Amino acid sequence: MREARAEDARNQARQLIRDLLGEERPAVPSLVRHAREALGDERTDRCLDLVRWAPLTRRSSELAALAGLLIGTRELGADWWERPRDGKRPPPHEVLHSNLAVEPWTDLTVLEMLAAWIADDAADAVWGPPAASVDLNSWQAEDRIPLPADARPGLRLVVAFDVGGRLDAVVVLRDEGKPGSNLDFASLRYSRPAEAQWSWGVAAGLGPHPLPGEHPDPYAEEVDSAAADPLRQWALRHGASVDQVGPPWRRRGDVIAAIERVDWMWRSGEWFAWWRAVSALADGDGPRLAARMDDLDEGL
Repeated sequence: MREARAEDARNQARQLIRDLLGEERPAVPSLVRHAREALGDERTDRCLDLVRWAPLTRRSSELAALAGLLIGTRELGADWWERPRDGKRPPPHEVLHSNLAVEPWTDLTVLEMLAAWIADDAADAVWGPPAASVDLNSWQAEDRIPLPADARPGLRLVVAFDVGGRLDAVVVLRDEGKPGSNLDFASLRYSRPAEAQWSWGVAAGLGPHPLPGEHPDPYAEEVDSAAADPLRQWALRHGASVDQVGPPWRRRGDVIAAIERVDWMWRSGEWFAWWRAVSALADGDGPRLAARMDDLDEGL
C-alpha cells in the first residue's frame, strides 16, 4: 500500500512535468536549458549558485523551486523580476542577488521564497486576489471566512489556502436569514508554478542531481563508513530490501540514491530518526551526524 501511494504520486508528478515542460522525465540538464530560455543566463547562473551551495539533501528542493520560477516567468513575463511591490518588497531580481528575506516567506531559502512569490502572483493573475485565507488542517467548510458587505447567495469568493493554492467559498443563506459561506473543496486548484515546483521535486526525487560542469563532484565525496555501515544495516533490519538499500555506501551519492529508493517517508515513524542521521551523513555534517547517531543508538 505504501509503495502504491508513493508510485501514484510520482506518476501524477511525471504527467505534470510532461504537461508543463514537455519532458518525459525530469533531469537537471533540461531544467537548466528551460531556465536559461525563460530567466536568461545571468539569473539562471545565480540560481545554480544557490543550488550548488545548498546541502545535497536540499538540492532537489532547490531545483524544484527553479522549475517553479521558470514556469512562473513564462506565465507572468520576464518583467516580473523587475517590479517592486507596494514600496514594501524590493523587486525579485534584487532579492535573488542580495539574499534578502521577504515576508511572509522568511523561513524559506531564497529560491523557495521566490518560487512561493511567483506562485502566488500567478494565482492572483488567473483567479484574482484572494478575499481571505484559510488553514486546511481543518476541513470544516462552514463560515470560515469574513464576508464582504455586498455578499449575496451564489457569489463565489476566491480563498487562499497554500502558496499558489486557491479554492472557492460559496455564499449561502443561513436559516436565520443571514449570509454565510461554504468552502467548495471540489474547486481546489494550484497555479502552474506551484504545480511545477511540486511535480519536479516528486518526479525527480532526492537525486543524485549533479549540475552541468560541476567540479569537483560533491556526490563523489567519501562518507564515514563507521556511520554509513550501521545506518545501512538499520534500514535492512527495519524492512528495506537489499535492492532499495543498494551496495555498501562509500560516497555521498550512494547515500542519496539509497535514501531515494527506500521511500522512508512512507514507512513507520521510527524511520524519521533514521532520516535525520542519514541526511547528516549525506550532507557531510559531522556534528549533526554524531548527534543523530546517538538518537539511533538503541536501534543500531
